[in-house]
Amino acid sequence: MRILVTGATGYIGGRLVPLLLARGHQVRVLARDPRRLAERGWADQVEVVQGDLADPASLQGSAEEMDAAFYLVHGMEGGGDFTARDRAAAENFAEAAQDLPLLVYLGGILPERPEATVSRHLRSRAEVGRILRQHLPTTEIRAGPIIGSGSASFEMVRYLTERLPVMVAPRWILNRVRPIAVRDVLEYLVQAVERGRPVGVVDVGTAPLTFRDMMQVYAEVRELRRFIVPVPVLTPYLAGLWVGLVTPIPNRIALPLVEGVLQPVVGDTSRARELFPAVQPRSYREAVERALERIETGDVPTRWSGALGKGPTFEYEDREGLVREVRTRWVDAPPAAVFRAVSSLGGERGWLAWDWAWALRGSLDRIVGGPGIRRGRRHPTELQTGEAVDFWRVEAVEPGRLLRLRAEMKIPGKAWLEWEVRPENGGSRLVQSALFAPSGLFGLLYWYSLFPAHAVIFSRLLEALAEAALETHRAA
Repeated sequence: MRILVTGATGYIGGRLVPLLLARGHQVRVLARDPRRLAERGWADQVEVVQGDLADPASLQGSAEEMDAAFYLVHGMEGGGDFTARDRAAAENFAEAAQDLPLLVYLGGILPERPEATVSRHLRSRAEVGRILRQHLPTTEIRAGPIIGSGSASFEMVRYLTERLPVMVAPRWILNRVRPIAVRDVLEYLVQAVERGRPVGVVDVGTAPLTFRDMMQVYAEVRELRRFIVPVPVLTPYLAGLWVGLVTPIPNRIALPLVEGVLQPVVGDTSRARELFPAVQPRSYREAVERALERIETGDVPTRWSGALGKGPTFEYEDREGLVREVRTRWVDAPPAAVFRAVSSLGGERGWLAWDWAWALRGSLDRIVGGPGIRRGRRHPTELQTGEAVDFWRVEAVEPGRLLRLRAEMKIPGKAWLEWEVRPENGGSRLVQSALFAPSGLFGLLYWYSLFPAHAVIFSRLLEALAEAALETHRAA
């Protein structure tokens, strides 16, 4: 089949595309910025069209000659009024794809009681589903918490359980939800498109569990002893803030996730069993074990933090007005070893120099609403354009030569860290640049007030990278 995939750089889309290719389908990918696809192993096997769901004009022709499409986009990562963005994006896509024979949309299971209060996140997902079904022949696969390496729901369970031996939690963690392994979600999506015709709304998932059960099963798999005490006093807002504090999940995502379990959300999977009998969803325990195995081996192809949210995809321009701090050092190691040291920064490895200062800066950033450094990174050594590394976003990566990170912490301006590696005299020249585009006078004052700290931290970082590159080269 000829299949269009929206959201191909997201958590589900980035795993779905190679699966479709492996099954012999021709895949077209709609990308707001095609540069984000450059490091994907399947990039040269797909047709890429540039388009932004917020810009109707850019979508014209994107679905032409397609047998089917996947709609895997939502605006929660962008914060603010994501419901309005979701609504507009769905309407724009429906208008541009009005001749499409089949659309498959991934939504969320709704509360089992019709009168229940639905979270903003689930309400928005349901509204998008209604819009798409009204305009296009649509199959809507509704899933509960998706459990897989790097998924937001799994990361929330993982970090809460790992970090809190005793947890006082709101009473609604006793509500049942229907988790599902990411591999099963992908199988349902593929079978839905290969069915060739729309079948309406289908709830999918494994056996229902309470959120407390999900944490307890995780603890058992990890051989941890955990005590969870439900109390009636913790509001969803406070619970969301607490999740944002303890886990890598930022508040703007943590709160919708918490709101999603305020009511029992289990749905009815009888239609899934009838329509897709070949899919036998694995148990929650199996999903957890598989996710942990992939994290242990570093085999995490996509992660929740890979979504860019709202705003421009890339903002860097080598223009006048940028404040620059450039440091350079010759390293007695080949460019590949030097670049490996650079591309391994962040996450569990840390920042090699003055790590406590980076941690402090991350904590201050979270206090004022930024991401902090707890987002970590998807893979310990590999990077893809557009993915997150702590409070940075990979804006450009040319393996062996260039890495540029854009700051996403709260600052009065825009900032980048860049490393360039050049062959020189049998070794490598490592050029490290800190770049800042200040916002007004306050931005300038902010940057120059930090200059003494930067002089120490960035200089030591350059030396530490050189040392790490030498160790890598000698080990090889």
